[in-house]
Amino acid sequence: MDIFEKLKELSAGSAPRGKVEYIIAGLGNPGVVYEQTRHNAGFIAVDTLCKSLSVSCDRAKFKSVYCDAMISGKRCIILKPQTYMNNSGEAVIEWQSFYKIPDENVIVICDDISLEPSRLRIRRKGSDGGHNGLKSIAQLCGSENFPRIKIGVGKKPRPEMDLADWVLSRFSEEEMKLMVQSAEKAAKAAELIVGGQIDKAMNLFN
Repeated sequence: MDIFEKLKELSAGSAPRGKVEYIIAGLGNPGVVYEQTRHNAGFIAVDTLCKSLSVSCDRAKFKSVYCDAMISGKRCIILKPQTYMNNSGEAVIEWQSFYKIPDENVIVICDDISLEPSRLRIRRKGSDGGHNGLKSIAQLCGSENFPRIKIGVGKKPRPEMDLADWVLSRFSEEEMKLMVQSAEKAAKAAELIVGGQIDKAMNLFN
């Protein structure tokens, strides 16, 4: 660690210490063109979580931008894969392998088109449900046994509309207000899961 990085950590308060126990990965696509699009709900939630912890994902490693933070006394890596959505697993597996994190301690936050923008769905594990980001993580990590926080982004307005066009579209002003609320709930849910209270998170937000 060089002197500038050390000074940055000191200015932000005590640096996280101890073994990394959790990974929190918010899924999305990097770049200005994708900001505030439906597929970037995971990025929005992670940014909200980081803001609540007074940290920011501004360091680069393992195909991600990330930060290192303490939540409920546990050291966590909070990250946003920079691989684009369909290859999210490439980033997650590198972090998981490096720190030897068990599947149940890899928390993934992503969008869900089957839910309205005001809703969340939290699961201990499960199938990818057709979500390419979850599919990539499951395939490369070799397991579907990781908790996921799904954030509603709404269904396609017309059946014939291309799904890619829909998930890459931006939220309306009214939807964005709901998205901000959902991101706050998702951030709180992630904190509860790290604190060993996934049942409470599910009861509160599902």
